[in-house]
Amino acid sequence: MVAVLDNIRSLYNVGSIFRTSDAVGIEKLYLCGITPSPLDKLGRVRPGFLKVDLGAHENVKWEKRTSTWRTIDKLKSEGYKIYAIEQSEKSVPYNRVRVDKKTALIVGHEVRGLSDAVMNRADKILEIPMSGVKESLNVSVAFGIVVYSLRYNK
Repeated sequence: MVAVLDNIRSLYNVGSIFRTSDAVGIEKLYLCGITPSPLDKLGRVRPGFLKVDLGAHENVKWEKRTSTWRTIDKLKSEGYKIYAIEQSEKSVPYNRVRVDKKTALIVGHEVRGLSDAVMNRADKILEIPMSGVKESLNVSVAFGIVVYSLRYNK
């Protein structure tokens, strides 16, 4: 299983996703668009990142990419099924889906979510059912809920 991070702006959210990815054995993270990488321009680990990921970036393969949709197209050509985590009229509850090894999860921008160009490339759109007044969760929390369910509830 791999994950694609689309234009996530918060260093802390990305660090948290790295830490969760290490815990569940994600093979690789693709950091797309404005998503910050663990390293600054001089190749040093960003202090705020290290505070959250606690060194997980040393165990999880990652790659910085410019385009999310090109990354998705590349993964599809390699046989990956693409699962977007987003609210949509086309979405299905995440806990009703079973995946195989060649799975790519996509999470997006904290406010805008995923673009139509990205969602249209997904094989399925997964949604976390909400019972409260708020209609969304923090992106790193949503990622954690879905990735653990897909990894261990087979």
